[in-house]
Amino acid sequence: MPIFEYVCNACHKEFEEIVLGGEQSACPACGSADTAKLMSRGVFRTGGPIVAGSPSASAITTRGKSGCGSCSGGNCSSCG
Repeated sequence: MPIFEYVCNACHKEFEEIVLGGEQSACPACGSADTAKLMSRGVFRTGGPIVAGSPSASAITTRGKSGCGSCSGGNCSSCG
């Protein structure tokens, strides 16, 4: 489900909302329907070295490792 960021034109509060189809989002602070969709800031990695201890390094080194012998995902009800 898409999550969009909005700003209320009446009270200037910024908020996020899950929006399906062409629904109009109302401000949770003041209830105004006069809102504008904001451009979300994206976070991405364009390359460069992977530094040990960084989140990207741990994601790469732990991918595919199992937490127990009974499953391959490492996150099941039999893991204890």
